[in-house]
Amino acid sequence: MTIPLEEGERGVSPTVALYTILGFWLFYAVIVTLRASVMGFESQGEMAIRRGIVTILGIILTWVLYLIIRQFDGSTFSRRIAIAFIAAIPCAISIAAANYYIFNVYEPDGFMPAAEHYAKSKGNYVLQEIAEDTMGRYFFLAAWAAIYLAVTYAAEVSRVERRAARLEQAARQAELRSLRYQVNPHFLFNTLNSLSSLVMKDQKDEAEQMIMSLSNFYRTSLTGDPLEDVPLSEEVHLQKLYLDIEAVRFPKRLRTNISIPDRLMSCCVPGLILQPVIENAIKYGVSRTTRPVTIDILAWEEEGLLHVSIADDGDTIPHESAYEGNGIGLVNVRERLAARFGDKGRLMSGPMEGGGFLVELSLPIIRRGC
Repeated sequence: MTIPLEEGERGVSPTVALYTILGFWLFYAVIVTLRASVMGFESQGEMAIRRGIVTILGIILTWVLYLIIRQFDGSTFSRRIAIAFIAAIPCAISIAAANYYIFNVYEPDGFMPAAEHYAKSKGNYVLQEIAEDTMGRYFFLAAWAAIYLAVTYAAEVSRVERRAARLEQAARQAELRSLRYQVNPHFLFNTLNSLSSLVMKDQKDEAEQMIMSLSNFYRTSLTGDPLEDVPLSEEVHLQKLYLDIEAVRFPKRLRTNISIPDRLMSCCVPGLILQPVIENAIKYGVSRTTRPVTIDILAWEEEGLLHVSIADDGDTIPHESAYEGNGIGLVNVRERLAARFGDKGRLMSGPMEGGGFLVELSLPIIRRGC
């Protein structure tokens, strides 16, 4: 398995590697020293000095092994294992040979009996001694390499997961921005059409009032970050400004009723999340009739969720898809809720008995961070 890593993100830090090497060899020195003490070997002080020399040499050669393995960071894990186990062979032979020299060749007189020194000076015995010690040293180095590779792999996986999380968050933020920015152009297009209609009908006072309301709406809505939530009170205020604009178009047909408990006004919601829903209610509920139509905006708390409904009592439209306009309307709201809250953000919609249409938004109750 190959884990893609950026430059500077490969392996673990040299400090961590050095600590693992020192820990391994310190463990070795303590165990061997205890063994020699329990077995009652003579010249314990001299042996400790020579053992210290072997330990230092072992630390150096293990560091060389680390440098070799590090050159292949970023390769497949199986290849790194193979490189580590192969590179451990010459290191183990070197340590075993040095250990034999230090304990059996370098100034042996007075350190071990002459008969024992003579027996250990035979050629076959020397090779056998070094070979046996090499096997022990090899498994020791292989154990260190396995732990190092495991730590390295875990660190790389952790970095990849963190980077994937950052990329996922960036993608989610980009999606939220895109969906959020769809709202204003869509709304502006419809409003300008209405303004054009008023101008053509020479309704100057109504057109001027709509321009002022439009200016207030955009002055308020464009100041917010599209990625930040806003208090429900601010969202309701924006929708009141929007309804003021539409009231110029439908002074005798548009009625509104907003019923939201004060305790819920501090709940956080995505900015302009109600805009497409109310716009659809006006487009399909108010503009298609000649009688007064009431738009009810309600909110309540249930099972830890904030529920906001927008309902109109206009004429029933045969197909719910008509309320989705040009692919923006309810689709935009549903996708924004999913992008922001995942499975906890839902939208339900449908015609009501007796006429009209209902849209209900459900989202987690959040009172901080907006």
